[in-house]
Amino acid sequence: MVARSGLSKSSLYRTFASKEALIAAFAEEQNRRFWEWWDETTTRHSGSPRQQIEALFEGIAEQIANPQFRGCPFINLATEFPDRQHPGTAIACTNKMELRRRLRLLARALNARDPRRLSDQLALLIDGAYGNAVTLGAAGLRRELIEMATLLIDAQVGSRKS
Repeated sequence: MVARSGLSKSSLYRTFASKEALIAAFAEEQNRRFWEWWDETTTRHSGSPRQQIEALFEGIAEQIANPQFRGCPFINLATEFPDRQHPGTAIACTNKMELRRRLRLLARALNARDPRRLSDQLALLIDGAYGNAVTLGAAGLRRELIEMATLLIDAQVGSRKS
């Protein structure tokens, strides 16, 4: 993080009250950027929840295929700082809960038989893709990610409905 900022450690720590405040600021910025991307992606397919989900998964596939991808920043934070009261981890956990909430709204809009289950499965698929891309690489992952999302949706709503 220090190298990417272009600042010295001492400059960063003068700007923030503590290391925890710096980590929280990083987490908040990542969270803001993630939801900005999400909103832009879903807005392009307004009125079609299936296309919204497909576009989100296409976007995630692009993100993890990027050579600079280093994993989900929220999973990384929660792994590095397992205390859920840590400011960065609290933001990470909030992000994951919001992800499930938003996926649940899309699953309801799809008229899924069990929107909670579908949203939980899609969230698990996303996090699994993030982990797989870091540990095994993203080669071939795009097709599998999109296909699995499609299978999960089809199991809940049938083929090609929106």
